[in-house]
Amino acid sequence: MKKVAIYGYYREEKSFTYLLLLLDILLEKNIEIIFQKQFYEKLLLHKNQFNINETELLLHSYPTFETFESYNDFPDHVDFLFTYGGDGTILRAITFIRDKNIPIFGINAGRLGFLATIQKEELEKALYLLFNGNYNISERKLIAIETKPENKKLKKINFALNELVVNRKNTTAMISVDTFLDDEYLSTYWADGLIVATPTGSTAYSLSCNGPIITPDSENFIINPIAPHNLTVRPLVIPNSFKIKLKVDSREDEFLISLDSRVYSLPIETEVTCYTADFNVKLVNFQHHSFIKTLHKKLLWGRDERN
Repeated sequence: MKKVAIYGYYREEKSFTYLLLLLDILLEKNIEIIFQKQFYEKLLLHKNQFNINETELLLHSYPTFETFESYNDFPDHVDFLFTYGGDGTILRAITFIRDKNIPIFGINAGRLGFLATIQKEELEKALYLLFNGNYNISERKLIAIETKPENKKLKKINFALNELVVNRKNTTAMISVDTFLDDEYLSTYWADGLIVATPTGSTAYSLSCNGPIITPDSENFIINPIAPHNLTVRPLVIPNSFKIKLKVDSREDEFLISLDSRVYSLPIETEVTCYTADFNVKLVNFQHHSFIKTLHKKLLWGRDERN
């Protein structure tokens, strides 16, 4: 390992110290570090928030780090992208690396941590395992979209790791979503919106809407309506070889579409086609961080007095 990138988000002083620990260990190993520019600027801007000696170490004892801003200037030959925050941080980080095939080492400084499985308190142990090659790579499939007519903003970043969501805008009335699988009519959903989730996204928004949990290596999509006005409508799991076409109707002239945390407004006549993206995201995992163990820890599966 020669070069790594760091992107993150921090909330509190006590978690900030783990970022300094990461820098210390990487520099001790003579690893070149490059920061995402806005994150680095926030660290410098909020230095007075942290009345601790470590802040002065970051600003004065450490070298001045190079930065990148976007996918276009992301450096070549980066071995890992370290994310410091939570699952949302990883979702945003994917927009920087896209199809560059760079593994993400997700440090959880947030709450749940389904994607960022490395707890900040176990950072030193995880880095030891990483340096010694004792880790696994979990390949995650993404969902991509096309719009007709073409939307230039969506064309730039047209993918999501968790889910695509179409939703109502500026109205309390339901929308209807005509849904087709490979051009064959499936259903019209009368609902507040419709989720098309990946296996990774099965534990995100879709889970909150009573969707099924499927393992990350599954070759599937989940089609899950949000508050449907029909008792017979249920979430549907389909092979991810299908192309899913969506046509939205509403009392408004526009509807909302979101790709993970990125939200856009589209004219009501826009057709949206979803399909499996042509690249995967790589997440660093360790043996003690299996998906089943994550279910036990994060969703309290098996937590029953009878057990």
